[in-house]
Amino acid sequence: MPSPRTHGATKDYDALAFQNAPDATLILADRVIVRASLMVETVFGWTPQDLEGQSMQVLYPGQTDFRLVGERARKAMQDNPFYQDERFMRRKNEQIVWMEGRGRTMDQDDPHRLAVWTYRPLDSPVAGGGPLTPTEKRIARYLVNGFTSKEIAKSLDCSPRTVEVHRANMIRKMGVRNSSELVGRLLDAGAG
Repeated sequence: MPSPRTHGATKDYDALAFQNAPDATLILADRVIVRASLMVETVFGWTPQDLEGQSMQVLYPGQTDFRLVGERARKAMQDNPFYQDERFMRRKNEQIVWMEGRGRTMDQDDPHRLAVWTYRPLDSPVAGGGPLTPTEKRIARYLVNGFTSKEIAKSLDCSPRTVEVHRANMIRKMGVRNSSELVGRLLDAGAG
C-alpha cells in the first residue's frame, strides 16, 4: 500500500472524504449540481447520480424560494466567501424539511460560478398539524424563511393584504403577540 503522503493517496483520501462526508455535500456550478456525496440519498432521497446535472431548484419547495434564497446567498458571499442559513428544502418524496445550509464560494466576484454546499436537516422537522389552514401553512413556510409579505404574495399570486390577514389569524391562533414570536412558535411546532 502506498504511503498516505504520496500524491495518489491524497487524491484517494480527497474523494473518500467528499463521498462519505457526514452532511449532504454538493459541488455547484452556476447552481447546477456537478457532484453529490453519498449522504444526499439519506437527506434528500435522491441518489447522487439522480441529482448530478440537475438545477438546485429540484431541492427547493418552489421557484420563488430558489430565486430569493439564491439571491440572498449570492449577495452575502460577495462580502464573505462563507454563508450559512436555515431554509426549507424539498425531498424527492415532496416532503418539505427545515435544513441548515452552509456554502463556500470559490469566486466572490461571481459566487454562484463554483461553490460547495452542505445540508443538514435540523431537529425541528416540518410537520403538519396544529390549527392552521392549508393556506396558512403555505404562508408559514415562507415566514420562517424570512420572506416579506410582498414576496409571499407574489409567490402565492395573491395580495400582500391577504398575506397580512393570514398572518394576523396565525398570530391569534398560535397565541403569540407578534410576527417574531409567531416564527419562533412555527419553528418549534413545525410549519407544515
